[in-house]
Amino acid sequence: MKKADVFFALGIVALFLPFFLSESLMQFYLSFNHDHGLIMSFIKFALLATLGEVIGLRIKTGYYTKKGFGLVPRMIVWGVLGITIKMAFIIFATGTPAFMDYCGFDGAVSAFKGALTFDKVLVAFCVSAAMNLIYAPVMMTIHKISDTHILQNGGTMMGFFKPIQVRKIFVNLNWDVQWNFVFKKTIPFFWIPAHTITFLLLPDFQVLFAALLGIALGIILAVADMTGNKIN
Repeated sequence: MKKADVFFALGIVALFLPFFLSESLMQFYLSFNHDHGLIMSFIKFALLATLGEVIGLRIKTGYYTKKGFGLVPRMIVWGVLGITIKMAFIIFATGTPAFMDYCGFDGAVSAFKGALTFDKVLVAFCVSAAMNLIYAPVMMTIHKISDTHILQNGGTMMGFFKPIQVRKIFVNLNWDVQWNFVFKKTIPFFWIPAHTITFLLLPDFQVLFAALLGIALGIILAVADMTGNKIN
């Protein structure tokens, strides 16, 4: 383990440990998260998903940061995506059980809100599957486009706010990685099962679990991205 790894690990501990040591701080977090969900979604994903990308960079290159990586632009992108993820959680957790009721699965809404039963697990799985099959590919592609834009402009804030060449980036994406790894492997084998668990948890714990998944998401997409794009 390198010295940088030690400092990085200590930084992570320093970031999270106060919430476990101070009950009042944890209660403030839970209360603020409940009252200001979108703001907290921006903050959580800006910090934690970007943290995942930093770890992904370390795995691929041996460094936690490199010139052109664009740490702050990545945080902004993840913050905005975090808001859309929160939106997707609400929309699919509300709409999927209602649609199941409409299709003849009587009691899906009530089962989803009730105690842990087989029916609740089934509904949670359907919610996760719907969200990850409909929303996730769009979100992941948007992330890929924005990430490519950041790299092409040297990771600078000035470059970040230049117009994004969406059409040009889209047609030149590494669709072999995007389709065969990101879509075909991570969605069915990781994200659908992981979010099934998420939707079985109480709302406050869903937030904490989603934050941890944000780190995993950052790592997975960073590794996939670096397979096709290298930072010079």
